[in-house]
Amino acid sequence: MPLYTVHHTTAYRFRRPVKLGQHQMLFRPRDSFDQRLLACRLEVHPEPAEVRWIHDVFGNCVTLVDFNISAEALEFETTIHLEHTPENTPDFRIEAYAREHPFSYDRSELPDLEPYIRRHFRDDRTVDNWLSKFIAPGQSRPTGQLLMTLNEAISEGFSYRRRTSQGTQTPAETLGLQQGTCRDFALLMMEAARSLGFAARFITGYIYVPDRDGPVRLGGGSTHAWCSIYVPGSGWVEFDPTNGIVGNRELIRVGVARNPAQAIPLSGSYWGDPDDEAGMEVTVNVKSEPAGHALI
Repeated sequence: MPLYTVHHTTAYRFRRPVKLGQHQMLFRPRDSFDQRLLACRLEVHPEPAEVRWIHDVFGNCVTLVDFNISAEALEFETTIHLEHTPENTPDFRIEAYAREHPFSYDRSELPDLEPYIRRHFRDDRTVDNWLSKFIAPGQSRPTGQLLMTLNEAISEGFSYRRRTSQGTQTPAETLGLQQGTCRDFALLMMEAARSLGFAARFITGYIYVPDRDGPVRLGGGSTHAWCSIYVPGSGWVEFDPTNGIVGNRELIRVGVARNPAQAIPLSGSYWGDPDDEAGMEVTVNVKSEPAGHALI
């Protein structure tokens, strides 16, 4: 069972002292059967007036940091240590009624799944046109095979380009550019899956990138994003279209949401002018630790 340590630093610089407003952080992993948080540490400079924790509407653990000071620099440093149980291959144990697509979700689950089935870009047919190139409308296909085909189509058909600007491209923009970030690819897969009637949700977290003896992984050095699709009998199955991963292998889940804007790792405000911003630096390091390694 791998042990991972994640060290994440975000530093803001300003051209003159600005009054710092509340900041919201999403960095504490969700405990589950496949990952268990062992230790966690947060350091903030300058020292905040208050730090408190809440659970948001999705059950994510959110940190709220308040200040009563002005400063020319602001730095957040987090370290987490966790156990991780990888799924090396997808285990699609699908209920009989859902083994072939298309299908309808069970009525007892539908009210809770409906928000995740609803498309965000209903009037844009770009995704439907793209899907029609390799998925015949109305044709019956094995559900697991269909989802893996969709994941591979994005992984193999688009170029990864790291982008420092905030926000997420629309699926139409990603299709037009044929490139994007992990957040862009996750949103594209979600919209494509929803157009096929699947429930899909966005995931933010980290990816372990082996220094050696492993394949190249995209999205390392910063936070990572992927998605999960609800499959009856298997539950929420994770798909990373950036790297073509199915399952949680090398993926550390921190937060889930209905759309990317609801799962931003760090956001906040300050009182000042836009020109006061002098830059931001983000550093993420995910390391595998030997069993018995001392906790932070």
